[in-house]
Amino acid sequence: MKIGDKVSGTISGIQPYGVFVNLDNGEQGLIHISELKHGFVSNIDNNYMVGDKVNVVVMGIDEYNGKISLSIRALEQRKVGRPILHKHFWTDYKNKIGYKTIENQKGQWINEAITAILKEKQKK
Repeated sequence: MKIGDKVSGTISGIQPYGVFVNLDNGEQGLIHISELKHGFVSNIDNNYMVGDKVNVVVMGIDEYNGKISLSIRALEQRKVGRPILHKHFWTDYKNKIGYKTIENQKGQWINEAITAILKEKQKK
């Protein structure tokens, strides 16, 4: 078995952090909660049960301890949601101000910083 292989197995255990799977080749792996599906997984127990057959992709094999990381999410086609309807701007784009407000303040901020640096040097 190598990374990227598509294999199947049976769910052998469920924990809050993921699902353990006994693979058909006799090895065991873990599907971390983040690899179960695209999006938020609200409750693993509602979607997966011990004994369920699952198809998974091998995401990683730890060379030191032999632990196998699996993913169901990698087999799923990513669903494209609706486009973003609102754009959030950092400036007041309606008034066409842009970054002029920063430009107006920049000189004052530089002078304040130079004054603070000079005060620190005088203390030493």
